[in-house]
Amino acid sequence: MPVPVKESADDAQPAPTSSGSGKFSFKVRTPEERKKAHMEGIIKTAVAAIIGVIAGILAYIQLGVGDALTTGYEWYVVMMFIVGISFYVMKFSFPLFKIKVKEFGFKDWFYVEFIVIDFCLVTWTLLLN
Repeated sequence: MPVPVKESADDAQPAPTSSGSGKFSFKVRTPEERKKAHMEGIIKTAVAAIIGVIAGILAYIQLGVGDALTTGYEWYVVMMFIVGISFYVMKFSFPLFKIKVKEFGFKDWFYVEFIVIDFCLVTWTLLLN
């Protein structure tokens, strides 16, 4: 009796469209498609990390310790400005790296914004010490 072969998670991805029965069909990705998706993921992460480091340096230069009494802004308000500005910076810079922004979903934007905020806060904290 033949043993069924399991496909790895990298090989099978849900297709963007569903069949008439409401179930998703699975498409096996070629090695070239997997390599391209992997490179896009690395580029997205690297661009978000660089923007986060730059935002952390700018936050340190402009706000120092981020005390609301001296700067007039709470630190979490500054983070919301960074999220808004970095969204538009990435939206217009990703096409330069051949990343299709129109294919981004909520999960993709949440991921890259989390990376930006994470790197911003880590950089700002390291500079404060």
